[in-house]
Amino acid sequence: MNEVDVVIIGAGASGLMCAAAAGRRGRRVVVLDSEKQAGRKILMSGGGRCNFTNYDVEAWHFISANPHFCKSALKRYSQWDVIDLLQKHGVAYAERDHGQLFCVESAKQVLDLLLRECREAGVSIRLGEKLASVERVDDGRFVVQGSKGTFCCQSLVVATGGLSIPSAGASPFGYRLAEQFGVAVRATCPGLVPLTLQPADKKRLAPLSGIAIYAEISVAETSFRENVLFTHRGLSGPVILQISSYWQAGQTLTVNLLPAEDVAAVLQQSAQQQPKNHVRTVLAHYLPRRVVDTFVPEPLCHKAVGQLTVAEIAKIEGHIQNWQVAPNGTEGYRTAEVTLGGIDCDELSSKTFEARKVDGLYFIGEVVDVAGWLGGYNLQWAWSSGWCAGQYV
Repeated sequence: MNEVDVVIIGAGASGLMCAAAAGRRGRRVVVLDSEKQAGRKILMSGGGRCNFTNYDVEAWHFISANPHFCKSALKRYSQWDVIDLLQKHGVAYAERDHGQLFCVESAKQVLDLLLRECREAGVSIRLGEKLASVERVDDGRFVVQGSKGTFCCQSLVVATGGLSIPSAGASPFGYRLAEQFGVAVRATCPGLVPLTLQPADKKRLAPLSGIAIYAEISVAETSFRENVLFTHRGLSGPVILQISSYWQAGQTLTVNLLPAEDVAAVLQQSAQQQPKNHVRTVLAHYLPRRVVDTFVPEPLCHKAVGQLTVAEIAKIEGHIQNWQVAPNGTEGYRTAEVTLGGIDCDELSSKTFEARKVDGLYFIGEVVDVAGWLGGYNLQWAWSSGWCAGQYV
């Protein structure tokens, strides 16, 4: 039996951050993970450059049944604290669009600095440790039975992540553990995920595979502007990933393929200046020709702009700037960047992340019902929740 103060299940972003924070307080900490490599999702983040946070982090960048839950942690360990940590370790970073911060060299630098922080704090990290059982004994401590050893601890931290990207080790273990101890779990679904199309739409849009254009996409009261990528399976790209976290099965998306222009005004002006130009020729100055050919009906596409009626202009405008599409579904957890839902925030302390019903049991990171937008927000949540729990475990 290995006697320690804290066992953390999961050697991902939140788990390693929590371990380092707790270790610096003098706590004896062991991190257990069934994978043979720590921080696989960190290494995958940002295309291998790790989008580790964002200059602009607010509670409204996160989705949760309890929208206030994340506020405390984000304030106590903010994006500025993460930036300070990278600077402390000499990791160069750069800003991209929308305040997103990436490593200049490699995501491995972020993982390496976390592992270094853990080593300096005396944390033991045991990889390839498949867990068989977790039990709570009479004195209130937890006994964790692994494939290579048994651990007894006062504080048990569940940092197992969600269901997204099973190839990186995702599993429902954390949810099952919560249910074992009577902690409520909200229904989960993939977030930040490409959308698939109905067969008819998929066939019609097949010629556009590989094309990316700047668009505005809305569902209900939520809208985003960014690139949409047409794929052989459906729709992807940043704007689709963002809206996917708000889209529900059966809902129709409203897509503006040319949000920076007024299509009607463009056609009317062209009709005055170059009335013999075809609609296709005019719109090809603003959109890829294949997009124009796909979305503007054949007779109108080859009609001279000077011959268009008011009704025809409105019809073209509708096809381009008010495309209504009902996705067939999502590509699922296989490609989802985050899991929506998870441990009910009302079951946890927003200050300590301890389960209200079970002393000594903590949940942090993606396993909790807090999911961020695309742009570094989910890693920021991992850092914030991990650091805050690390102050109390």
